[in-house]
Amino acid sequence: MSSLKVRNKIPCSAERLGLLDPQMIQSVADANAFNIGRQYAAENRVRIVEADDSQISSAVIGNSGLYEQTIRLKDGHLLSKCSCALPEEPMCRHCIAVLLEYHRWVQPRQPQKSSVAKSAQAPPKPEPSAGGKTSMTQSSAPDVKLSEVLPFLEWLRPAMNALEAGTAVPDAPQFGPGDLSAWIQVIKNQEHRRRESEDALMSFETKMRDREAYIGRLTQQLQVSIAETKTAQETLQLTQLEVDEYKEILAHVAELAGEVVRHDGQVRAAANELLSKSSQLNTLTGSFKDLADSLKSASSKRPAK
Repeated sequence: MSSLKVRNKIPCSAERLGLLDPQMIQSVADANAFNIGRQYAAENRVRIVEADDSQISSAVIGNSGLYEQTIRLKDGHLLSKCSCALPEEPMCRHCIAVLLEYHRWVQPRQPQKSSVAKSAQAPPKPEPSAGGKTSMTQSSAPDVKLSEVLPFLEWLRPAMNALEAGTAVPDAPQFGPGDLSAWIQVIKNQEHRRRESEDALMSFETKMRDREAYIGRLTQQLQVSIAETKTAQETLQLTQLEVDEYKEILAHVAELAGEVVRHDGQVRAAANELLSKSSQLNTLTGSFKDLADSLKSASSKRPAK
């Protein structure tokens, strides 16, 4: 028997395990574990081996094999053990599935309109075993035969190994309607889901490869863009240097233009001064000419001796 992993103790006010309804279980369980456990119970994966108001022994077909559970109600605490290695706390999905299945099993049947219909639809009552416990093996699987159990167990081990290894499940033995056929169908459904998961995984890997190729192309384009950006930055730096040189030349030209303007003013002032002196010289020349004419006239009027 596989070793059972002890989960945390859960404070519990219920006096009997049958009083733990789905709402109470959901309030303390992990949401994802509860949903999966409810799915397991709905898919008929749970088999309760032995149970009473304070303890349940069971087995559940999980996604990777068959797991065993022991659930006890002791001193106001709910203790659960399972052979799986899942880290779900405070109880795993398999224990949740067992509690949900046990709660469904212990619920009273709806009253029928006729006693004939009631006797026809009511499930067989469990027979008490030694120690006052109720064995649910007969009540949950009244049509299981020992001659069918042995071939089923011989097939179950390689089937579980095939599920764990991801290989094809061997052909199952043929049984009539009953729980063994239901278990075989559950395992076949599990294999079908595994194949669907593998197909989905292959499709996902193909999409991932396509996306990686697309990202590779984008990366190459980005590298080209980065190289072009670096080239543009270098060109911009060279252009900036040329612009700075042109600015310096323009500054020198502006200084020269200022000096030209200043010299032009000085030249204009000198020219104006020359014009003024030329006018004075012309006036002086005119005065000298008038004086010369006067002297000449006076000389011509003097009588000869």
